[in-house]
Amino acid sequence: MAIELEHMKDQIINAFNELHIDDLPEVKDLNELKGSFVNLDYTFPSGQTIKLWKDDRTYLGNELEKIGGDRCYGLVADEQYLLVCEYGENGTNSEIVVYKRWN
Repeated sequence: MAIELEHMKDQIINAFNELHIDDLPEVKDLNELKGSFVNLDYTFPSGQTIKLWKDDRTYLGNELEKIGGDRCYGLVADEQYLLVCEYGENGTNSEIVVYKRWN
C-alpha cells in the first residue's frame, strides 16, 4: 500500500507542477492532511458558500508561500481532483485558482 501511495504522490506532484502557475513555487512534496484541516469555505459569486472536501477523509496537500506576495497557496488532491487555492493568514479570504480532474 505504501508503494501505491508514493506512486500516486509523485503523479500528483507532477500534475500540480504541470499547471505552470507563475507565482507558485515548484511543488516538491505533499503531506497527508485531514479533510477537516484543508476544507476551507469558498464563496461563489452567487453568495453561496461551499466546501469541496470531506472532513473525515485524508488528502495529499501542502501549503506554499506565493512568490512575491503575502498570501499562500493551498494544494489539495485526492484520487480524482486537484485544488489550488489562494488565501490570507489563517485561511482567510480563500479563492479557488484551479479545481480540476487530474486522473
